[in-house]
Amino acid sequence: MAGAYDDRDGKIWMDGKLVEWRDANVHILTHAMHYASSVFEGERCYSGKIFKSREHSERLKRSANLIDFDIPFSVDEIEAAKRAALDANGLTDAYVRPVAWRGSGEDMGVAASRNPVHLAVAVWEWGAYYGDAKMKGAKLDIAKWKRPSPETAPSQAKAAGLYMIATMSKHAAEAKGCSDALMFDYRGYVAECTGANLFFVKDGEVHTPTPDAFLNGLTRQTVIQMLTEKGIKVNERHIMPEELEGFEQAWLTGSAAEVTPINQIGDYNFEVGALAKDIATDYEKLVRA
Repeated sequence: MAGAYDDRDGKIWMDGKLVEWRDANVHILTHAMHYASSVFEGERCYSGKIFKSREHSERLKRSANLIDFDIPFSVDEIEAAKRAALDANGLTDAYVRPVAWRGSGEDMGVAASRNPVHLAVAVWEWGAYYGDAKMKGAKLDIAKWKRPSPETAPSQAKAAGLYMIATMSKHAAEAKGCSDALMFDYRGYVAECTGANLFFVKDGEVHTPTPDAFLNGLTRQTVIQMLTEKGIKVNERHIMPEELEGFEQAWLTGSAAEVTPINQIGDYNFEVGALAKDIATDYEKLVRA
């Protein structure tokens, strides 16, 4: 599967049936397109098994509830939809994208309670999210945009609207030759990257930002458990920007990013060290177990 994402061979699951990839369309007055009433998941399938599949489906349902709509499919039905999409496209190693949204209907304003909610699942082959950064480490910019207060937006929802500033920040980073951008939160603490969580190493201990203003990623939770099982102390806490200078290693985590070491954030340099490499290797083994 290659080329523009709207012009490929294959099938996409939409509202209970498989449709031709090129025919998986929505109306121009779809509410989500105008008002961001959409939630999604990013998942990876390894050797025919989606890692933490059910947890992703459960989070999709929670995200929808957080932005005030219900997905008209159960977790079991979402699980079956993902399997149907994978089977229809003959894929065992793939990226999996479920997405739910308010469609077009009787309402075309900010309020849209009378509009139907839709669900789709698309799957495709997708290699390393950061290219060769898994070997040499990713280079990050520091974004000018900050993650908003939970009193401003539902930070624990994987909602489309929350990614607008992430897109802007990543574009700015790529224009500087970087892979991604580190974002601070509304208080000025280190938060996350545009689509991945952050970990740092200092004096044999790991430090990771408290997820009180951004999504507590499933891969993040998995890596914390892996570190704990290794006997490595993990400090979940607020991290100030000036602390970046004192960290020795760093890495990113996410379903798309998996575990990717970092070698630079702004003017700060990091070693692609043993712990970062070990966690990346161990994570690769875990998802394929």
